[in-house]
Amino acid sequence: MKKILIVRNDKIGDFMLAWPSFAMLKKSLPNAQIDALVPAYTKQLAELCPWINNVIIDSDKKEDQKQIIESIKTEKYTDYICLFSTTRNAQLGRKAKIPYRLAPATKLAQFLYTDKLKQRRSQSAKPEFEYNLDLIRYFLKVQGIEIKEHKAPFLQVDKEIKTTLKSSLISKFNDSIEHLYFVHAGSGGSANNLSIEQYSQLINLLNQKIEKIGFVLTAGPGEKEKAKELQNKLDQNVQSYLYESKDGLISFCQIISCADLFIAGSTGPLHIAGACDVPTVGFYPAKRSATALRWQTLNSKDNYLHFSAENNKYDTLKIYIDDVIEGIMEIS
Repeated sequence: MKKILIVRNDKIGDFMLAWPSFAMLKKSLPNAQIDALVPAYTKQLAELCPWINNVIIDSDKKEDQKQIIESIKTEKYTDYICLFSTTRNAQLGRKAKIPYRLAPATKLAQFLYTDKLKQRRSQSAKPEFEYNLDLIRYFLKVQGIEIKEHKAPFLQVDKEIKTTLKSSLISKFNDSIEHLYFVHAGSGGSANNLSIEQYSQLINLLNQKIEKIGFVLTAGPGEKEKAKELQNKLDQNVQSYLYESKDGLISFCQIISCADLFIAGSTGPLHIAGACDVPTVGFYPAKRSATALRWQTLNSKDNYLHFSAENNKYDTLKIYIDDVIEGIMEIS
């Protein structure tokens, strides 16, 4: 039996964009053991992924390296696929003596793998999840295995749980509402985003144009004050509820799945919403490594809307809210 270790040990959004790879691999190799090497902060998401059998927790602390290598060695993996390649990731697979080790041929570390695929991700010519899938397709082709695709949604929440949570959210509002629009103003420190003034302008205008709408302002760890600041800038007739994520990522995923629309910068929560196939509105800078194409969400084509500051490099503050409103009205 094949025992495959997949490495995607970076941020939440990056890990969510690896879900199609796990799905393709498991559907194409249903009897294989497919494990994931992830950091502690994405552990819950890895355990939630239906195509992952086991999770190994990674750490970049020097004192933890020996134990991590021994944990990998114990499993006696036949294959090691790095969706995210670094010198350290390359060394882990080599030191664990995994026979077949595959990664993108984009860094000096490529010489520590037994096989590699040229990708040139720095050009951002396709979505990140497609770069990941190209590695899996290459691996399956080398193995002579038929490739089986998987379509959205990738993250499915139990209907009963979703119905209960959505009813609970709706009960937080004073008047009867029919639409729940989620707005995540935090950036997690890793992505450019709109200003609080832009978000408040956007919400106030949407409230004028769409009836029976309630806005759920989501906040991850350390983002509550920013969400409160946004709430305080909203018009008096705007119905809003501040939801602070305190019960872990699985609970947050379930809450996000209740959204009729999810609005945010290119952050982990936006990519969770995309994996649920919730309609998303994402904001991106014009930076080459952070384009809307490169970090496209996983939802189906009709549920994906994005805006970039194309003529103002790195500056999402130049995105025009009137254009955003027009786009949202078309998909609502």
